[in-house]
Parts: sequence; structure tokens; C-alpha cells
Amino acid sequence: MSAFLRNVLEFLPILLQGAKLTVLVTLGSLLISTLLGLVWAAMRVSGIGLLAKVSAGVVNLLRGIPIIVLLFFIYFVMPDFGVSLTALQAGILGLGIAYSAYQAENFRAGIEAVDQGQVEAAQAMGMSWWLTMRRVLLPQAFRITLPSYGNIMIMMLKDSSQASTITVTELALQGRLIATSTFQNATVFSLVALLYLIMCVPLILLVRHFEKRGKK
Repeated sequence: MSAFLRNVLEFLPILLQGAKLTVLVTLGSLLISTLLGLVWAAMRVSGIGLLAKVSAGVVNLLRGIPIIVLLFFIYFVMPDFGVSLTALQAGILGLGIAYSAYQAENFRAGIEAVDQGQVEAAQAMGMSWWLTMRRVLLPQAFRITLPSYGNIMIMMLKDSSQASTITVTELALQGRLIATSTFQNATVFSLVALLYLIMCVPLILLVRHFEKRGKK
């Protein structure tokens, strides 16, 4: 037991450094995916055929490309076109772009769930499409989509481990590096799993809270 505790005290500070990067990748990609998702969703429900088709095409394309392939393309291929990013930047951008497709479908469903009568009433009052979207549709859509938004956040936190494939030393990669050098696989990956759980549990509880509020 004493040897196990010594290993924990030795490995934990290094793994916490990886956990910080995991949180950074998750928050950065969450911001990008949210903004892009709103753009794709707004195009989809704009009522303009061309914009809706472009949005649908982009969303389907992104959903069909594995995240790891997108990360490789951004990190290894984009420099050939003069765009060089650090591994961390590429990880955040790649994960954000990939998840923007799922955010878009989530936001679109929330917007379409708002009573159409409210849209007609806003238009009857002389509101433009953008003003109706900003003041009527989006506030209600956000409330509707909060539970699923929280679930996407949890998925992004766990999928941030894929950034390790382009050398981002987040939690999963730090764990593999320590395990490779020390052969303490059970201890290291138990700590990695525990840290992921500690990060995910508050999000799970938050999602449950929003789900309960949504049922009232």
C-alpha cells in the first residue's frame, strides 16, 4: 500500500498538468463548436434555399469525417497551404469544427421546437428575421437545448483525448507516457480514469439539473 501511495503522489502532479490541458482543449473547442453550430443552424432555418443546402452539406460532411482524420488534416496538411498551428491550437480547432455539426443539429432542433405562432407574431410586429431570431427564437431555443448541450460538453471532454494523436500532452497522453516509462499501468490508468470522472461528474449533475428544470 505504501508503494501505491508513493506512486500516486509521484504521478498525480504530472497527470494534473495533463488534466489542465484537457480542460483547456474542451473549453476552447466548446466555444468554437458553439459559435459555428449557431452559424450552421441559422443558415439551416433561414428559409433561404442555398444557405440551407450549404449548411446541410457542411454538417453532413463534418459528421462523416472521423475526428482523428480532421485533426491530422489540420495539423499535418494545412502547413502545406501556409497555415501552421501548434498542436494545442490544432486540437482545439479540430475538435471544435468536428463538434460544430452536432451543435448545429442541437440548436436547429431547439429553434424548430419554438412555437411558430411566436415567430408570426414577431413578424407581424415588424421585426426582421435577425431580430426575431435574437429576441424570440434563440433565448427559448437555448433553454430547450441546455440538457443536450451539456451532454455534448461531456462528450467533448472525453473526446479531447484524441488530441493526443497530434502530440497534445493532455491527460490521456500524460498517462500513457508515465505508464510506458514506469510500467505502473494499473496505478496510472486508475488515476487517469479517476481524474476524468472527477471532471465529468459535475457536468453530469448539471445536465440532470437542467433536465429536471425542463420537465417542470
